[in-house]
Amino acid sequence: MRVAMVIAVMALGIVLLAPSIDYYRNRKEGDSPTKDNTIWPHKVFNLGLDLQGGMHLVMEVQTEKAVETMMERKALALSEALRKARIAHKDVERVEGDKISLTLLGPDAETAFRALLSKDFPELVYTSRVEGQDRLATLSLVAAERDRIMKGSVEQATEIIRNRVDTLGVTEPQIRRQGERRILIELPGVKDPQRAKDIIGTAAQLEFKIVDDEHDASQFEAGERLPRGTEILEQEKKDRDTGVVTRTPILVKKKTLMTGDTITKAEVKIDNQYGRPIVSIQFNSTGAAMFERITGANVQKRLAIVLDGVVKSAPVIKEKIGGGSCIIEGSFTDAEAHDLVIVLRTALPAPVKAIEERIVGPSLGRDSIRSGVTAAAVGTALVFIFMAVYYMGAGLAADFALILNTLLIGAGLAAFSATLTLPGIAGVILTLGMAVDANVLINERIREELRMGKTVAAALDAGYGRAMHAIVDSNVTTIATALILFQFGTGPIKGFAVTLILGLLSSLFTAIVVTRIIFDWFVYYRRVKKLSI
Repeated sequence: MRVAMVIAVMALGIVLLAPSIDYYRNRKEGDSPTKDNTIWPHKVFNLGLDLQGGMHLVMEVQTEKAVETMMERKALALSEALRKARIAHKDVERVEGDKISLTLLGPDAETAFRALLSKDFPELVYTSRVEGQDRLATLSLVAAERDRIMKGSVEQATEIIRNRVDTLGVTEPQIRRQGERRILIELPGVKDPQRAKDIIGTAAQLEFKIVDDEHDASQFEAGERLPRGTEILEQEKKDRDTGVVTRTPILVKKKTLMTGDTITKAEVKIDNQYGRPIVSIQFNSTGAAMFERITGANVQKRLAIVLDGVVKSAPVIKEKIGGGSCIIEGSFTDAEAHDLVIVLRTALPAPVKAIEERIVGPSLGRDSIRSGVTAAAVGTALVFIFMAVYYMGAGLAADFALILNTLLIGAGLAAFSATLTLPGIAGVILTLGMAVDANVLINERIREELRMGKTVAAALDAGYGRAMHAIVDSNVTTIATALILFQFGTGPIKGFAVTLILGLLSSLFTAIVVTRIIFDWFVYYRRVKKLSI
């Protein structure tokens, strides 16, 4: 029964490893690996960042910008609520980054405004000062709400970056929070690091503002004071023939009329007139109503479509636009239009900044693999020689168990499509040493029993029986530690934990079951009177 089980395990290991061996043999020879792996219940090995190269990024979320964006939205919502409640006011705008200022016209307006805040905006703290008959009001967020927005922006940014990375087709990416504001990103095997960085780091904060055509933006570059409520942005234009990108100053109203948080759909279309790619966006019902009201109130004015602080286009509003859709034109290439669609579908709640960037080249990965394999081969060979010399025939049985142990580790990695890292290779070597340790315990116990004058069969039973508890206890406690590393570690640490767990499980099987079968065959079937130990 035990022999049949070992044969079945060996056959399963070979079946699991066969496609992976064929894949890497073909890739080394430069051939296209076969894609017909439907009969296999697994994929080939996934190599970690340190083995196949790729990109390591640490991004920091600008959480204070998330608060500013939220206050911008609240200013828009507050302005709409004031208009509907018919409370006399003027100049509702975000100021000082995370505050809202407005002027309440008359004492009655303040009473109605306080009631409005208490009912619809309880998270805003109200302060004011008197100016004649009017009140200059300032609103700020309560501390708890501010902290919630900042924390939520990091959590949301982590999930959005994970969704964006999925579009890159990267195998086994590692994306996790690091501290309060940082996100760790590892992309093994990424083909275009710059494109990946652009897609990951683009905030895709879309804003709609009115262009101030009453003044010339160029006259304010020399330091002349800007008109009240305006700001200078840059409008980006790209020459489709030369690919040269130029940016010219454009004066826009500082007030954001609408943001892109109401976008429900973004897709690439072809402009019927010029045959070039454009980006079409669709709003939800709230956004559609806002866009229709904005365009209706600003006919014959230019509407600046601002993406991450850069004006992509500024078309003239010829008439009120219903239907909740909008077109972004920007002399895009096909690739640029598709990348813009990706980020618009998953706009970040706040900008992110790369504070650490490291590119691992594939040649470095190949050198790491070569060094790791060489170290594993040398270490394994030394272990084989030591066991064969010191324990003679029993050592050869342990060496066979080590070969099977290595086969089972590789099969486990292939079966679960686990990621193999350089520390993972170290984990394999470590488990080989621990597997030998189990055989050393068993062999020494058997030697002690033989010295006490017991028969070979009795010494064999006693040796395995007495060593069993120590072997199981040491392996189980190490597996428990490795599970903690796997749960809370990332990247190379998790790779080390995976190979360590697989190695310990297989070493338990080979040291206890396989070597015992070999000993039993010689003692009970060959009837040997003396063990070579």
